[in-house]
Formats: sequence, C-alpha cells, structure tokens
Amino acid sequence: MSEHIPHIRDFRGQRIHLIGIGGSSMSGLAEMLLDEGYPVSGSDRDEGYLIGDVRRAGAQVMIGHRAENVHGAALVVYTAAIPADNPERLEAARLGIPALERATLLGQLMETREKGIAVCGAHGKTTTTAMLAQILMSCGRDPSIHIGGKLDFIGGSTRVGHGDVFLAEACEFNRSFLQLRPTVATVLNIDADHLDCYRDLDEIEETFGQFLRLLPPDGLAVGRGTDERVLRQLRKLSCRAVTFGLTDACDWHSADLTEDAEGRASFTLMHGAEPVARIRMGVPGLFNVENALAALATAIELGCDPAQAARAAEAFAGAHRRFEKTGELNGAELFHDYGHNPAEMRNALSIARKRCKGRLVAVMQPHTFSRVKALFDDYLTCTRVADITLVTDICAAREKDPGDIHSGMLVEGMRRNGIDAHWTPSFDDTEAWLRANLRPGDLALTMGCGDINMLNEQIRLHEERRQEETP
Repeated sequence: MSEHIPHIRDFRGQRIHLIGIGGSSMSGLAEMLLDEGYPVSGSDRDEGYLIGDVRRAGAQVMIGHRAENVHGAALVVYTAAIPADNPERLEAARLGIPALERATLLGQLMETREKGIAVCGAHGKTTTTAMLAQILMSCGRDPSIHIGGKLDFIGGSTRVGHGDVFLAEACEFNRSFLQLRPTVATVLNIDADHLDCYRDLDEIEETFGQFLRLLPPDGLAVGRGTDERVLRQLRKLSCRAVTFGLTDACDWHSADLTEDAEGRASFTLMHGAEPVARIRMGVPGLFNVENALAALATAIELGCDPAQAARAAEAFAGAHRRFEKTGELNGAELFHDYGHNPAEMRNALSIARKRCKGRLVAVMQPHTFSRVKALFDDYLTCTRVADITLVTDICAAREKDPGDIHSGMLVEGMRRNGIDAHWTPSFDDTEAWLRANLRPGDLALTMGCGDINMLNEQIRLHEERRQEETP
C-alpha cells in the first residue's frame, strides 16, 4: 500500500511549519504560503540573511531545531537537507502531524496553474528563472514565481500571480525536481555536482532524463543544444523539443555577438535563419547570453511578443548574490557571487577580470565536504585568472566534518598549480587580510552559496561605523 501524501490544499487556515525556513527555496515558499493566507511558522539552525524577510512577511521563526517548535502545527514541511532524526521531524512523526518534503509542496503549488515552467541545470538556474520571470511579467502573463534568489523586479523571491503560469527553479539535489509536475522544462546544462547523492555524471544525466519524461505529450522541452548530454535526453522525448545556444545548429541562437569592455554582450536573437531582435545585455558574461537565449526561447515559444520579450531581457539587471556589488574597501570594489562549484566560480571570475582595473582577489568559501572531495582537482585551478586567492574554512551546511578534508589542503594544491593562495579560515581573518592588502583599483569577489555573503555585510557595517566615528 502506497503512503498517503498530504496535499497543501487540505490545510487552508491551519498553521504550516517549515523546518529550514531560512533556505533560499524554503523562505520563498514561506512567503508564498503567507500570500495565500496560510499561517506560517518555521525554524532554522541560525540567523541567515533571508530570515528577516520571512519574519517581515509574517512568519513566526525560531532559531534552533527543537521538538516543541512543531506543537500546534497542522502540516510540517522539511527540506531534503533535514535528516530523518531531526528533533522536529521526530516529534511530528510521534504526534502524527503529516509532513511534506519541500519539492513536493512546490510541485503541488505548481499544479494550481495550467502551465508549469521548471528551469533546471547545474549552473545558471536562478539567473535564468529570474530573467524569464521579468520577461513573462513584462509581457503581461501575470505569473506565479518561485526563484532560489531575490529579484528586485518582483520584490523578493516569490510572487503570487493570477495568470495561467507558475514558474519555478527546479533543483536536482537529492532528485527533488522529480516531485514537480511541469508542462514546460528548460534545461540549461547537465554537469557534475551534488555527487554526495549521485554515483557519477551518467547517473545525473539519467535523472535529468527522468525529469524531462515528466512532461505531458503536449508539453515543451527547451534545452541547450550545445550540451551533448542535454541533446541525448531531448531526443528521447515524445513531446516537442527546441534548442538554444551560441551556434546556428540550435533553433534559437545568437548572431553578430560582440562584447563591451566590461563583458556585456550585444547580439541578434535568431530563430533558425530569421532575425528576431537585437539585444544589448544589461548583465555581463557569455554564459548570461546563453541564459538569455534560454529565457527568450521559452517565453516566445509560450506566445510572448518577441519585441517585448527582448526589451525585458535587455532591462534585466540580475538577481541578488549574482555578481552583485556590495561596497568598497580601501578604494577597491567588493562583489559577491553565489557560485559554489568550480565552473560557476570560473564564470564569475571571468566577469570580474574584465571589470577589474588593478589586482583581482578571489575569496572562496568551499561548500560542503563532499563537494570539495568530489571536485577537488577542479577547485585547484578554478581561480587561475585571479591574482590572489583567499580560501575560508569549508561551509559544512548539511554535513558533518569527516575530519579528512580541510581548506588548507586546497590552498596547498592551488600553490602547486602556481596560484597565489592563502588560507584565511574565518570571516574576521579574511576581512583583516583584505583591509591590510587591498588598494585602489583592486576588485575582491567573494564566492559561495553558504554564508560568505555575510562577510561582505560585515565589512559594509564596519565601514559605516568607521565613517561615523571619523571626525
């Protein structure tokens, strides 16, 4: 007998408790539930940067996981990173409180709209979903939106719309995107990540294939046509599939592409041999051209006006924590980027290199012990374009320290590869190094999906305090 899965529609007016409410997806779901009229509570292990947002939206948030936090809740929602022996999950089970995994809830919310669009891939999900959100809204589609990051255009990470579209970022971690029920899937790339829950890249590819096969016969797949793994899975589908990419072998592609001094591209959007629009990107990087092609192809295939869609793509200024300027120190610019695996760090640093007038300082917070082990060799060279690399301690996130890997090992390996690398374990250590060494014209880029953005905030607050104290 299959286990009964509760449905969010059956809990109207009753309190929903979210374990891990400070996460990028969970905080957005909390705000979405609040917008829909559900009372919401939640817990997290510490004060993350999104906790304030959910509190301001009306959620009751407790710091620390304790059994009593679930008392009085009608439904508990947890992320895949919350283990079964978490005290709140155990207490919910003891009390008979039904529970849902985060992705299942997202899938249930997606089912409330006629068209469910899911954007997936190892890299670029948040930016592409945010760009597509801005395009759909600018084209009058009034979508509901769930993004794993903050977008000023919608005032946060979620939006409850009244149109027929639900747009969501779909993550492959722990195969959670298999819980969604999309009618449209946009696949940006298939690459090695989350090797703590996948055997190898071939298993990752097969799981993306399973996700694509969730599409109905009248559904649509939009995939990167220069990624052989994506193409291989598109060919297996019975529904319609179109491709995007930087070459004219793709259905939607760029032509006459140029870049300015800071890496912002201009190109002609092509559909086959037909020019559709000329676009000047507001965000730098060739990888963002591919993100724009994915978003534009998806929107126009769904019936959005091409000229309006192109104008919206040009106006896109980026999502928070995606090559975001956070301040200055000693006359040097400070930026932050969410990139947390070597490929994403290379992309972020390629933008920074073009902007930087002096020395480029990469500040890396490695994320999870398992990822560092799996991609160890790639980490050793991914900051090569920087002049100096600082490496903080590994952000454990959902993991326990196994005791056999640490950031000093990364630094030693980087130095063997000719990189000027330094181990600055804590944020205080890193800030002290930056204060002592940055000079006008330099650019320091912090990178990671943990709490490394709080280093930028720490520096900003210290700078404000120093200015107030200066007579």
